[in-house]
Amino acid sequence: MRDLVAENKLSSDDLIQPIFIADQKEMNIEIPSMPGIFRHSLDSLYSETEALLNAGVKSMAIFPAIGPDKKNAEASHAFDKDNIVCRALEGIKQRFPEIVTIADVALDPYTDHGHDGLLIDEKIDNDQTLNLLSKQALLLAEAGADIIAPSDMMDGRVKIIRDALETNQFKDTVILSYAAKYASSFYGPFRDAVGSAANLGKGSKETYQMNFANTQEAMHEVAMDIQEGADVVMVKPGTAYLDVVQKIKSEFQIPTFVYQVSGEYSMLTLSIEKGWLDKNVMIESLLCCKRAGADAILTYAAKQIASELNS
Repeated sequence: MRDLVAENKLSSDDLIQPIFIADQKEMNIEIPSMPGIFRHSLDSLYSETEALLNAGVKSMAIFPAIGPDKKNAEASHAFDKDNIVCRALEGIKQRFPEIVTIADVALDPYTDHGHDGLLIDEKIDNDQTLNLLSKQALLLAEAGADIIAPSDMMDGRVKIIRDALETNQFKDTVILSYAAKYASSFYGPFRDAVGSAANLGKGSKETYQMNFANTQEAMHEVAMDIQEGADVVMVKPGTAYLDVVQKIKSEFQIPTFVYQVSGEYSMLTLSIEKGWLDKNVMIESLLCCKRAGADAILTYAAKQIASELNS
């Protein structure tokens, strides 16, 4: 009876698995600050993709860990057709055409200073960054990404990416905008995973990521991104920002995703491992995202939860 009258349901269709990839000899390397999460080689990535599909997860978001020898101030490796992300997208599409691939558009994995844009005189130059983001997005679309996800938070990036995709006949490529990405302390383990944490010595991401005190700013950012051509918008982080998810969904009625970020995942996972919290707390946290109005959830627990839901 409880299930019969439940107002919201969580299924594997709602879950997107973020995956870290790297040029490495090892098949996979566990990330210490993210229990159960690994950096994958290409071979390991293909095995993990098959496991995701078997678990019922139909979408994945790819994030690269780039070696320091390939990073510079201009993020030039982001525009190399042979970089690890392009090779991964091409390989996945050849082997698993049925899975939806999401490719992140931002420069921070490729910059030696760890920022999402060009750093000029210790400040992020929004306008000079836009052309690079457009170039990166087009390269990812050519490699086979189904969804392009600008996460950089530069003003105007959705429009310039949409124009580049349309001009080059990628009219069906979806733009998932990180429209409300807050300057949060919940991102720490992610920065460990992609190797950008140690580089943030100059400037501050608070100059382009949102103040976590604000909700009206989020509405303004979402409205701009929709006007510029975003198909889907996203709120990041997740659980602590569900009021923002609810307001966006109610106001704009646009597909709205939420990202349960690395810090949220690690807190819950470690508490479960220590026996401080019941394992069902993970499903509870994800169902709360659905209740707030999220259409889909990026979570590092996607494969695990999908397996439980479908067993």
